Amino acid sequence: MPDFAERRRMMVDTQIRPSDVTKYPIIEAMLAVPREQFVPAAQREAAYADQNVSLGGSRVLLEPRTLAKMLDALDIQKDELVLDVACGLGYSTAVAARVAQMVIGVEEDEDLAEDAQALLSETGADNAIVHTGPLAEGAAEHGPYDVILVQGGAEELPAPLLAQLKDGGRIAALMMTGALGEVKIGYKSSGGISWRFDFNAAAPVLPGFAAAREFAL
Repeated sequence: MPDFAERRRMMVDTQIRPSDVTKYPIIEAMLAVPREQFVPAAQREAAYADQNVSLGGSRVLLEPRTLAKMLDALDIQKDELVLDVACGLGYSTAVAARVAQMVIGVEEDEDLAEDAQALLSETGADNAIVHTGPLAEGAAEHGPYDVILVQGGAEELPAPLLAQLKDGGRIAALMMTGALGEVKIGYKSSGGISWRFDFNAAAPVLPGFAAAREFAL
């Protein structure tokens, strides 16, 4: 049988640490959470590869480096509430739950959401729940949030989602322009959000996060 614990260690040593992710709570979380359990069974051999892993359709589990660098930039604290948008089967939610007070995962695919909740329970993420609903709408009833993570590409960020971020909060989003993407970190102050570039990455654009198309006759 594959030694997934060893693959986790190799993932951290060859993908996470070399990417300047040095915060111990993040490294500990990525060593502890069994990533192979949060991907479709047919994808388990690819669970620790340095690439996005398909969850079916246009949805992916972001590569380990991308998630780790997002978490490093956000610097989530133990007393903070986190919204994890497009959580898929729950891996990012499980990792974030180890460094946050509480994490709300949002998933609109009912099968993924049901499986994610079961996996979170099985892996001991008792401070995480999955909200089933449109990704672009977030989960306003549980907010506002100190931190928002978006687990996929975005051309535009929906206003209802941004409204759920607390003043003083942070958001990480992978903004796509064609095939090119940039992870940006936003800081909310006085109702507005200022953005800074963090690193390059890429992922398919999530449902509800595409820019409106203009049609010309």
